[in-house]
Amino acid sequence: MTVLEPFGTRLRRAMDARGPLCVGIDPHASLLAEWGLNDDVAGLERFSRTVVEAVADRVAVLKPQSAFFERFGSRGVAVLEKTVAQARAAGALVVMDAKRGDIGSTMAAYAESFLHKDAPLFSDALTVSPYLGYGSLSPAVALARESGAGLFVLALTSNPEGAEVQHAVRPDGRSVGATMLAHLAAENAGEDPLGSFGAVVGATLGDLSTYDLDINGPLLAPGIGAQGATPADLPQVFGTAVRNVVPNVSRGVLRHGPDAGALRAAAGRFAEEIRDAVTSG
Repeated sequence: MTVLEPFGTRLRRAMDARGPLCVGIDPHASLLAEWGLNDDVAGLERFSRTVVEAVADRVAVLKPQSAFFERFGSRGVAVLEKTVAQARAAGALVVMDAKRGDIGSTMAAYAESFLHKDAPLFSDALTVSPYLGYGSLSPAVALARESGAGLFVLALTSNPEGAEVQHAVRPDGRSVGATMLAHLAAENAGEDPLGSFGAVVGATLGDLSTYDLDINGPLLAPGIGAQGATPADLPQVFGTAVRNVVPNVSRGVLRHGPDAGALRAAAGRFAEEIRDAVTSG
C-alpha cells in the first residue's frame, strides 16, 4: 500500500495555498429541485460533477455527505466513488462526512471502507463519532496513521441536541467534549506542521474560551452560511486556534448552482471573507 504524506501535512499545505475553505457536497432533494434536477441518480451525478468541476481546483477541501448518496443504493455509492476520485484528481482533499462509530471489527471495517488506500471510497479524512468511547476509534486511528489519512472527531457540534452529551461533566470534572479534545491533542503531540486528527467544532457556538482548542490539529467548523455563522465570527469562536480552522460552507455555495461560474464566484467570496477573518484574527 502506497503511503501518503500525513493528512495534517497535506492539509496545512493546501490551506496555505488555497485558503482553508471547505465546500460541502450535500445533494439534498430540495437542492436538486432548486437546480432543476430530478431526485434520482442522474440528478445526483449531474449535481456532484458540477460542484467538483466548478471548485475542486481552487478550494482546499471538499466534503461529500455520504448519506445523500447512500439513499440511492449501490448506484448512488458508485456516484460517490466517482465524485471522490474526481475531486482528488483535481487537487482538493476529500473529507468523507459519514460520522461512523462502532466497536472492534465493525469499526475496523468502517475504517477500511474509507481509509484504506486501495478502497474505492478512499478519502483523505473521515468524520467519526466517539460516543462509544474514544478508545472505540482505535482501528480508525491506526489505519489513518498507516495510510496517511486523517480523522475529524465529533467534539462540540453545532446542533442543539449535542450539548446534552458533549457538555455532560465526567467524574473528573471535565466535560465529555473537552475530554475528546484532550484525546486529540495527545494524538497530535509533536506533529509538525499540523497533526492529522481533528475535531468537529461548530462555528455557531459562540465563545469557547473555556475549551482548549489548541489540539495541534485541524478544526472542522460547520455552521457558516445557512446555519447563521459568518466568517467574521471565527476569531471570537476559535481564538488562538483560528489558524487551524477549516470552515465548512455547503448551502451558502451550493444554492448558486447549477451555473458553474456562480458556484465558483460564491466559493471565492467565502474564501476571501474567511481569509480576511483568519488573518485579522
